Amino acid sequence: MCGIAGYIGSKAIADSRTQACLQRMQRRGPDAQGVYHHDFHARQQVLLLHTRLAIIDLDARSNQPFLKHTKALILNGEIYNYIEVRAALEKQGRTFRTQSDTEVLLEALDAWGVDGLDRLEGMWAFACYDERDGSLLLGRDRFGEKPLYLHAAEHGLFFGSEPKLLFALSAGRPRPDIKQLHRYLINGYKSLYKQPATFFEAVSEVPAACVLQRQADGTQKLHRYWSPTVMPEADMTYAEAVAGARAALIRSMELRLRADVPLAFCMSGGVDSNALIAIARKEFGYDVQGFTIANTDARYEEMDLVRHAVAELGIRHTAIALRSHGFLEGLRELVRYHDAPVYTITYYVHWLLMESVRAHGFRICVSGTAADELFTGYYDHHGFYLAQVHDDPDLYALSLANWNEHIRPIVRNPLLQDPETFVHHPQARGHIYLEADAFAACLVDPWREAFVEAHYCDDLLRNRMLNELFHEATPVILHEDDLNAMYHSIENRSPFLDRALFEHCFRIPTRHLIKDGAAKAVLRDAVRGIAPDRIVDNRRKVGFNAPILDLLDLKDPVVRNWLLNDSPIFEQVRREPIQTLFETGGRSESQSKFLFNFISAKLFLEEFAA
Repeated sequence: MCGIAGYIGSKAIADSRTQACLQRMQRRGPDAQGVYHHDFHARQQVLLLHTRLAIIDLDARSNQPFLKHTKALILNGEIYNYIEVRAALEKQGRTFRTQSDTEVLLEALDAWGVDGLDRLEGMWAFACYDERDGSLLLGRDRFGEKPLYLHAAEHGLFFGSEPKLLFALSAGRPRPDIKQLHRYLINGYKSLYKQPATFFEAVSEVPAACVLQRQADGTQKLHRYWSPTVMPEADMTYAEAVAGARAALIRSMELRLRADVPLAFCMSGGVDSNALIAIARKEFGYDVQGFTIANTDARYEEMDLVRHAVAELGIRHTAIALRSHGFLEGLRELVRYHDAPVYTITYYVHWLLMESVRAHGFRICVSGTAADELFTGYYDHHGFYLAQVHDDPDLYALSLANWNEHIRPIVRNPLLQDPETFVHHPQARGHIYLEADAFAACLVDPWREAFVEAHYCDDLLRNRMLNELFHEATPVILHEDDLNAMYHSIENRSPFLDRALFEHCFRIPTRHLIKDGAAKAVLRDAVRGIAPDRIVDNRRKVGFNAPILDLLDLKDPVVRNWLLNDSPIFEQVRREPIQTLFETGGRSESQSKFLFNFISAKLFLEEFAA
C-alpha cells in the first residue's frame, strides 16, 4: 500500500510542486519516496511520484518508481498471487531481481499487456509509462479497492491516489461540486457512486476494472478488462454451494495473509469478521490480533459475542472505548484529509479504530467488507428474496413464515415492514432514500434526483446485490477504508473481494441464499466448524456504527452555536429546519443520519469552498 501521483502533458512541473505533492503523500507511504521524470522527444513531459509503505520485500531494491526494460511503474496496492504469476513468467524466461509483487506486475504488463491484468488477484491502482512510445497506462483493480483520481487540464493529465495530490501538482483546486454535495445531503451515501462525479468539479476517477491508455499524442482510450457476470447453476445443490464458498474463502484468506509484516483484524460480533479471523487462526495457525470499538448504545453493542469468539478462538484482542471528546475537531481533521465529507458516522468510529491498530504497531488491517453484497446481509434482501422465489409456492410459503418469525420483530425501516412489498411492487425503492423529500425541503434551492439502478440481470435480488457491490455500498466502504487506514499509514485488506469467491457466489442459485429466515446462509454454513457456533447462528445484524448523540451533545450551547453560526453551508441549507432538527435530536434513524451529513458537509464547505 502506497501513494502514487503524476502528470503527463506538454508542460514541465516545477520542483516546488513535486515536493509539495510528496509532502502530502507521506501518510500513504512513510518508508521511502521516489521521483521519475522523462522528456519524450521534447514533446511530452512525464512525472511519476511514489511514497512507499513497505509490506512485501522490505528491501530498498523494491522501492518505486520501479524501472525495468523500457517501463517505469508506480503501484498502490498488492498483487496477492504474485508468487504464482511470477512462476508462470519465469517459465517464459523472465528473470527477477526482487521478491516484490511490484516487479511481477511490471513483468506481467510487459509480457501480456493489459490483458495480463485478468490473471492477477489483488487490489491495485498503478501508472505504467513506456519510454519507447511515450504511452501511459493508468489501471485499477476489479472492485475499485484502490483509488485513482484524474484531473484533466488543457496541457495534460494529472493523476493520484487522492484529490489533494492533484491539487498540489497542478497548483490549483477545482470548486466543490455542489450537485454531489446535494446528493450526499438528501439521498445519502448510496447515491454517490451512481455517476462518475466526485466532490470537486473537473475531478473524476478511473473506473474499477479498467485501464486508461494515453498515447504520446494525447489521445486516450478506456479499456475494461473484466466485467461481472451472473450465471446461476440451477442444479447446484446447497451442499455444493457451501463447499465452494468454503474453499474459495479459505484460498482468499491464504493469499491475503501474505506479507512481510504482521496483520491485525477489525472484529465485531458478526459472522463476517469472525469468518476471516477463524480461518486465519484455525486453518493457517495465524497469531490473530483483533480490534473492536466498544459501543455503549444497545443497538450496536456486541461485546458479549466478541468476548465469546476471543475465548473460543484463542486470539489476542483490544477493545477501544468510543470517545466523544474532541469529536468536532476530529471530524474536521478527517474531512480535511478525505477531501470530502465523511460519508457516515461509522467512518469516524472506524478512524478511531485504525488509530489503535497503528499504535499497536500493525501495518495491515483485514476487514469484512462486501460479505453482505456477496451472500445477502441487508434487511431488504429478505423482501427481494421473497419476490424472487414467489413462483415456487412451497418455498415461498416457508420463507414467508420464516420472515414473520425472525425478521418482522426486528426490522425498523417502515417501508420494509410489509414482506410482500417487492412481490407486488418489484421496482419499489423508497426505503433506500428514506425521507429524502423532507430533507430536500431543507435546501435553499429545490433539488431532487430520483433513485436509479444499473441492470445486470433479471434476478431481482442478485441485481440489487450487484448494485450495492458496484454502485452503492461497497464503493463507499472502500473509499472510507482506504483513507482512514492511510491516515495512519495502514494497508486495508478485504478478503471477500476476491474474484474466485465472487464468481462462485454468483453461480449459486438464489434459492440457497436465505435459509430458515437467516441471511448469509451459505457463508454461515461455509464456516461452520471453523468459526464459533454462537457467532454462526446469531441472526442479529448490528453493523459497525454509532448514533450521533453518543458523540455530540446537541444541548451544549457551545455546540449549538457552532452548528448554527455563519458558514458556507447556509448558502445551500436553510437554517430554520436545521435548528428544529437539533432541538428534537433527530427522532428517526434517517434524521440522525441527515444531521451527521449536515455537520460533515458544513465542515467540507468551510475547508474547501473558500
